[in-house]
Amino acid sequence: MNIFPVIDSTLSAKHLGVWVAEKYALAAETTCRLFRTNMNHTYLVTASGKKYVLRVYSHNKRTATEIAEEIRLLNLLKDSDIDVSYPLPDKDGTYMQLINAPEGERAAVLFSFGEGGKVRNLTEELSYAIGAMMAKIHQRALHEQLNRTKYSIHHLAELPYQHMKAFFSESLEEMKFVKAAGTLLNSVFDKDTAARIRAGVVHLDIWYDNMSITDNGRITLFDFDNAGNGWCVLDIGYFCIQLFYVEQDKAVYEQKLENFLQGYQQLASVSEDELKLIPYAGLAIWIYYLGVQAERFDNFSNIFYTENYLKMYLGKVKQWLNYHAIEV
Repeated sequence: MNIFPVIDSTLSAKHLGVWVAEKYALAAETTCRLFRTNMNHTYLVTASGKKYVLRVYSHNKRTATEIAEEIRLLNLLKDSDIDVSYPLPDKDGTYMQLINAPEGERAAVLFSFGEGGKVRNLTEELSYAIGAMMAKIHQRALHEQLNRTKYSIHHLAELPYQHMKAFFSESLEEMKFVKAAGTLLNSVFDKDTAARIRAGVVHLDIWYDNMSITDNGRITLFDFDNAGNGWCVLDIGYFCIQLFYVEQDKAVYEQKLENFLQGYQQLASVSEDELKLIPYAGLAIWIYYLGVQAERFDNFSNIFYTENYLKMYLGKVKQWLNYHAIEV
């Protein structure tokens, strides 16, 4: 009987454990368990009491070059004493593995494990430390170029709108809002402004869910899957908008925002232009992820990507804009 084609398989954790142990010369008692199926699949590997993270990339979602550039960036940051979850070479010195899955070839990379846990409600001290870590990354990667996406407003707002048209009518008020947001962002990030602000390598997804924090405050940052080239203020704006949604008490938000910016500015200067752009940068990344959800409908967003979700999601965006007296 012919096997029906698939678009997204879940590889056996048991068999991956045996495969990883052989590839990386780990102990025979190596175990592997599925941690999360998402845009990529994540497995927790344990060998001789030490933990690792195995990421199996989705088929045809990242090119070999893009993954190699992510690996290069992480090694650069690790060598600069920045606490990131970094790639580990196999026994032959190879970082990226290729697996012949039912849907086609999938890449896999083994990463170091970030000790600690998720801290949603950040303290003022942690807000400061995250600002300092972000600045350190930006300083190290300033003027660097990855062979990956260059995040312009076209990629951040216009393409997402095009992807969303496959799921939502353009007559929806929410779709009109997204289109208008793209127009606004194009006017704000004009050529003159773009030339004045810092650009380099950006993570594009720095928030509490992508970092592990120990009890003594050590932070390990991970998930550089969306890393690319862009304005530094994009990372700043995205962290700020996430902090805004977590902190319902806006006086507390303002204090932690100040702590975050103080930590950042201890290592890197933020110009007046960039400070003014923070609300718009948050908007841009928020719209960008609507496009990602449309692109990854088959293996990520299909359980929630509905008109009701769109209304809720953009309702939060509008709260952010109202807070900053911005009209779209």
